[in-house]
Amino acid sequence: MSTSTFIVKGMTCGNCVKHVTEEINTIAGVTNVEIILESGAVVITSDSDVSAATVEAAVVEAGYE
Repeated sequence: MSTSTFIVKGMTCGNCVKHVTEEINTIAGVTNVEIILESGAVVITSDSDVSAATVEAAVVEAGYE
């Protein structure tokens, strides 16, 4: 089990959180995504390490930085 934290910029509402969560959940091995909207913190729990590049691609696909 691995936990990683990233900061996502541009989220302003619950709908933003939903889109980012949905995209990150498509990454193989991700078991949980917790987002703290106020700080932009995204905490990802996964079966194995998830690369920053993979998370970044999912966040960009959702429309955020």
